[in-house]
Amino acid sequence: MKVLINQSGCVGHARCHNVAPSLYPLDDNGYIASDGFIVVAGQEGLAQRGARACPERVIEVRDTPAETRQAPPKAD
Repeated sequence: MKVLINQSGCVGHARCHNVAPSLYPLDDNGYIASDGFIVVAGQEGLAQRGARACPERVIEVRDTPAETRQAPPKAD
């Protein structure tokens, strides 16, 4: 899963940060400080909730195509 952020559309509501501060850091002026990131396993729900919290809808969550996902390790 990948998150894309249109930083120029951010108006500083910081709702994404309030939901998931570790995923959506803010700059010194209170605007989103990232233009996107790859979501770590286990953080998918948090990333989606943060994106949905944005009233400006500048955060897009994309599922990563299966061929680029890392397969879990096989058990021996």
